[in-house]
Amino acid sequence: MRITSLIWRRCVCRTVILAALAGMVGPGLAHDWGPPFLGSQAMAAQPKPQPQIKVTIEGNRRIEVGTILAYMQLPTDRPITAEDLNTAVRRLYGTGLFNDVELIPGENQVVVQVVENPSISVIAFEGNKVLKDDDLEKIIQLRPRLPFTRSAAEADAQAIIETYRRTGRYAAEVEPVIIERSENRVDLVFEIREGKKATVKSVDFVGNERYGDGKLRGVINTRQSGLFSWLLSKDIYDPDKLELDKEELRRFYLQRGYADFTVLSATAELSPDREGFHITFTVDEGEKYTFGLMVVNIQAKGLDPEGFTALLPAKLEGKTYDASKVDDIADQLTDLAGERGFAFVQVQPRANKNTEDRIINITFDVAEGSRIFVERIDIEGNTRTLDRVIRREMELVEGDAFDTRKIRRSRTNIRGLDYFSKVDIETEPGSSSDRAVLKIKVAEKSTGSLTLGVGFSSSVGPVGNIALTERNFLGRGQIVNATVTAAGRTQVYNFNFTEPRFLDRDLLVGGRVFYLHDNRDNTSSFSVNSYGFGPRVGFPLSEDLDILLSHDFVHDDIKVDPTASAAIQADAGSHITSAVDYKLSYDKRNDPVEPTGGFLATFEQSFAGLGGDQRFVKSDGTVKTWVGLFNDKVVASAELDAGALFTFNNKDALITQRYFLGGNTFRGFAVDGLGPRDLTTNDALGGNYYTVGRLQVSFPIGLPEELGVYGGAFLDAGSLWGLDQTSFPGSNITDSADFRASAGALLFVSTPVGPLELTFAYPIAKQSYDKTEFFRLSIGTRF
Repeated sequence: MRITSLIWRRCVCRTVILAALAGMVGPGLAHDWGPPFLGSQAMAAQPKPQPQIKVTIEGNRRIEVGTILAYMQLPTDRPITAEDLNTAVRRLYGTGLFNDVELIPGENQVVVQVVENPSISVIAFEGNKVLKDDDLEKIIQLRPRLPFTRSAAEADAQAIIETYRRTGRYAAEVEPVIIERSENRVDLVFEIREGKKATVKSVDFVGNERYGDGKLRGVINTRQSGLFSWLLSKDIYDPDKLELDKEELRRFYLQRGYADFTVLSATAELSPDREGFHITFTVDEGEKYTFGLMVVNIQAKGLDPEGFTALLPAKLEGKTYDASKVDDIADQLTDLAGERGFAFVQVQPRANKNTEDRIINITFDVAEGSRIFVERIDIEGNTRTLDRVIRREMELVEGDAFDTRKIRRSRTNIRGLDYFSKVDIETEPGSSSDRAVLKIKVAEKSTGSLTLGVGFSSSVGPVGNIALTERNFLGRGQIVNATVTAAGRTQVYNFNFTEPRFLDRDLLVGGRVFYLHDNRDNTSSFSVNSYGFGPRVGFPLSEDLDILLSHDFVHDDIKVDPTASAAIQADAGSHITSAVDYKLSYDKRNDPVEPTGGFLATFEQSFAGLGGDQRFVKSDGTVKTWVGLFNDKVVASAELDAGALFTFNNKDALITQRYFLGGNTFRGFAVDGLGPRDLTTNDALGGNYYTVGRLQVSFPIGLPEELGVYGGAFLDAGSLWGLDQTSFPGSNITDSADFRASAGALLFVSTPVGPLELTFAYPIAKQSYDKTEFFRLSIGTRF
């Protein structure tokens, strides 16, 4: 940091100490200030009347004489001493209004000559790009029309530098420059050189023997500069991350048995050019421990111990110690006590280390805790999202009993909104010992997205999708979505609005309107113009089970090519569908945003016939489960998806109501690429029934984590079949539940414009008439 100033005039206080020296002052003043210098006879002499001392102000231009005298505060009820005048001079300098003050004594008078500081006419900033002028004006203390002082300008320059440091720009320089104007005025210009953001040049570890530097760099949040780190902006130095990194290292080692692990120090050394830091973590790994015996010690009166011991997994004995498993067991014990009506129970794991055998025995003390109630809930960091949007996700309100289970679930609920990059709930002492304050700290993230989908099909050519979505409209938690899809000659315009908490209750209210022009000349020799609308309402049936009710009104105008299959020509014309739908969702995922465990099951049905000319029942079900492996570095998922369409009055379902598979729904096959087909016209006819199983795994591929590149593999298998009628004049329709399967590789890349996914697929079981697709790409960008 360097502050370069102009050549400032040194302000020298030329106060003349008035005393009886060389006859410089009259006898009255000499008598007042001279006792230490006069003889004993003078001291014994009879005091004489003191002459009146006259104070004259000279040199002032803007400041009134009376104002200057008021600042000086000279005594009026006793003789003026040299100390009084020295103090008055200091007071004048302390006002910041004067550049120089000189006292000139005379016969029974003192002349005060002042040089006023110039007033600031204009304050300007030059060279700033990262911080705007409005931001800098809020930082400095000087303002136009105030007096200019060197110290104030230097203080403001330092404040600007500190602000740049908080943005990571440690090489920033600020030089205050003045431009003199007439009438003792100046313009003040802060010349700024912002410099580059200070990146992390290196991250090193000292004392680590079990795990190498590369492994530990992947554990912490701080990243060192790499080939593509400028794209991801993850290598910017942030001192607040160091404490978090220390905790991440501790958690990493405690999950692997190193119960004595400590971080001895974490230092960041700024490089000479001030554009980078070299970070060093010094650690002591300690020895590796295994689990010993686990017991539960029930200390809460009236709490039945039955069932608590069953929560202790005996299989852990002898296995590598893992502190996270201890916390999980403690949470389970707390939950069980809460279910039995003991809301204030505290479960405290007590570790007994056997350093000789390197075994840790655990005793879980279950004791009645202090009866604590929630006094207040404070929210910080929500610069955009309204407080009530966050509060309605809390399972506690002011006055409720303090319950760690509900706090934990509340944090999960807030994370599930996917509005924030960070959600923490901290507990602070309240106004009394039985009161606690919950402090919710969040960090906003982008909730608006512009999603671009790009693909290629051998049947329809390029496929594109543009979706504009705002999941937190005006910070109210409302969802607005507008989608435009173009695939060949197909266009879809769809607008959705959802209020997930109508009247701040667990009640979802929303609706959609849409228009579809779907030209399937290349796949099924027909086109359809559809438009419609549908309101919907949803609410929870239990903690994990939700239901969504809706009504869809759709008008279809189907136009069929003369050369189309007879099975499609029968559907030509206008049709109206009025259907009532419901959807059940059972969610047991461990994380609603990035699940690594648990499952999600959905089942939905549509009943058409309440108006319109269509009569059918359509049922769909999906079950998907996730599992994290190797500390969640590898995530595997399995999904089963199935559907069935039943019609009435022996009438075949419209082609627009049947199921079609391919593209994203069955990788390796083109859109509408498999299922029943008229071999005469090569038209895809869709099916009334389908089932698909999907297996997928994602994993790191050895590249630095800051690149955000992961690999994956998948296997899709299933079938599409079922037509109510397969015999038409001049048609050769094949309709069988023949098994299809495909496998391939995935590549996920985090880019500045969003997540990029590349799919390479190869069908391993197909029919000769199926349409395949080898490559598919999708990309999204956030704003």
